Amino acid sequence: MPFELSPDREKKLTDLLGRYPTKMAACIPLLHLCQEQNGWVSEDVVAFVSERLELPPAHVQGVVTFYSLFNQKPVGKHQLWVCRTLPCALRGAGELLHYCEHKLGIHAGETTADGKITLRTAECLASCGTAPMIQVDKTYHENLTPEKVDKILDDLRR
Repeated sequence: MPFELSPDREKKLTDLLGRYPTKMAACIPLLHLCQEQNGWVSEDVVAFVSERLELPPAHVQGVVTFYSLFNQKPVGKHQLWVCRTLPCALRGAGELLHYCEHKLGIHAGETTADGKITLRTAECLASCGTAPMIQVDKTYHENLTPEKVDKILDDLRR
């Protein structure tokens, strides 16, 4: 069945299109809107965006593959991003990532068997002064210790 936006999101799309000088300029916001609904950007979503914005599917796919915030496959209920840029790396991001991998039983890029958590890495989450840090969905967790990570993971598993 082809992808369609919910009536609510269809209304948001109409508002979106009114804010941009060209349809192409709305590509990223529309992809975010679709991902909010679908959880990831499937081939059907690419086709939908391509058709609605009158863009070649290759252009839309290029946007999806360029930006790491677009999920190219189904993800867990929660996404846990570990920042690995130099300031975070110097303050233990590598160890933090390995700790999360060990505790979750998965590697970066994978989702736990129960479908609750997808572990990801990010090049920069703009919290250099409070490293090491992770972002869970849209929430930052900073100045982390193994104990703080354990609490975060326990809360996510519930």
